[in-house]
This record gives sequence, structure tokens and C-alpha cells, in this order.
Amino acid sequence: MDLGLFTLILFGGAILAGFLGALTGLGGGVVVIPLLTLGFGVDMRYAIGAALVTSIASSSGAAAAYIKEGITNVRIGMFLEIATTTGAVLGAIIAIYLDKKYIALVFGCVLIFSALRTIIKKEQQPDYSKSTDRLAEKLKLDGSYPTAEGVVNYKVSNVATGYSLMTLAGVLSGLLGIGSGALKVLAMDTAMKIPFKVSTTTSNFMVGVTAAASAVVYLQRGYIDPGLAMPIVVGVLLGAFIGSKILPKANVRKLRLLFSVVIFFLAIMMMYNGLTGKL
Repeated sequence: MDLGLFTLILFGGAILAGFLGALTGLGGGVVVIPLLTLGFGVDMRYAIGAALVTSIASSSGAAAAYIKEGITNVRIGMFLEIATTTGAVLGAIIAIYLDKKYIALVFGCVLIFSALRTIIKKEQQPDYSKSTDRLAEKLKLDGSYPTAEGVVNYKVSNVATGYSLMTLAGVLSGLLGIGSGALKVLAMDTAMKIPFKVSTTTSNFMVGVTAAASAVVYLQRGYIDPGLAMPIVVGVLLGAFIGSKILPKANVRKLRLLFSVVIFFLAIMMMYNGLTGKL
């Protein structure tokens, strides 16, 4: 394939990855890795390396806008990053020595979980002000965020459970090169009873730090190719910026349904190619 056409397609795919990552909190790697491995036949580990750089860019592009708007809970993000960073380093080390077909199978399972989670998640829960946790109170994790109807206050529950899920999310991030946003949002939205928009934006804030911890291991092993990663980074930043402007105002239910169908299809393709040795 012509180098210019290759770069153009990569750039377009990266814009889509950043856009969807900003809207769903799943991270750009969910789109970038299948694009590189299935579309261009790039080695799985190099694709993961590029996706980690992509996740850093996606997080940086969306996080700044969300913090400015007062939606992201920075205190929760910094606390839970301890868990995700530890898990990310462990996952990256495991990935270096694990056979690519097993990585593809795990990746496929995570994609299916992400797709299902995106479909069934609720936009709001009944009353966030009644949920509380002693550890959350000691760490001052409770917060508020602005809406069209005014400021909404919320209290955080099940901090220990959320912390455990974040460690697992970190391991998957390092192993698969994705932001593990599905697990991060699950931990915050469902386990810790944090409003969905706060969970999504805080997930975006955390993704960059988690990916950076994993990227160090891949960089040391030579699995990050600047020529492959740079067009993706630029596209993801643009897509994340667009997505961050849409999320606070838009109902993205239909987009999530379409996204879930595409992700499910990519998951089946990844698992099939992994089992048949085509990756």
C-alpha cells in the first residue's frame, strides 16, 4: 500500500478512535488495535505500543476540557491511579512473554464485555446523595458536577471494591494496550455509585497515566514505532477534542448502540485470527 494512503487511513481511523474514546470512556485503543492488526497486518505488540501512545493522547485531549467544565473528580482519579498504574506495569510485563494468540483471545473477550457494558449501562442512578463510605469520607472523595438543572452532589460508596477493579483494569491496560475504560467506568458507575458522566470523564483523566506506565515497558522492548504512532496521536487528539465538546450536551445512546455492534464484530474477528494464527 502507498505510504501516503496508509497514513491517511490511519489518521482517519485515529480521529474516530479519539472521538469514540472521549464519548464512551473506553479509550482509543479499542479501535486502533483492530484497525492496525486486522486492517494492516501490524504485529500485535507493535499495535499495542501504538495504542498505548494513542491512549495517552486521547486522555490528554479530553481530560483538560472535562476538568475545566468541572465534571471530572480529580481526587478520585488520583487515588485510583495508584491501583491502575501498579496493575498496568504488571500487565505490560506479562504481555512481553505471553503468546500473541492468547493476547488476542483476551482482547476479544474484553471487547465483547465493553460492547455489552456500553449497551446496558444507565445514564443516571436514582439518588447519589444517599450512598456513602467511611473511607470515601476520610479521603474526601465525595463531590459535585454541573448540569443544565444545576449542581448535582454525590457521595462515593464501596471504595475498596472500586480499588480492586481498578487494579484489574490496570493489568488489562498493560496487557492489551487499551485504556480499560469499560472496567474503570464499571468500577466507578456501578460499584462506587458515581454518576455516569463523572465516571466517564474521570476514566478519561486516568487513562493517560495508566497507559504511560505500560508504555515504558513497551518502549524499553522496542515495540513503540514513532512512524506508526505519530499519525494516530494527531488524529486521536482531534477526535478527542470533538468528542469532549459533544458529550456534556448530547444524548449518545444511539451512538453507543452502533459502537457496540462494531466492537462486537471486531472482537469476533480478533479471536478468530488469534486462534488461526493470522495475527
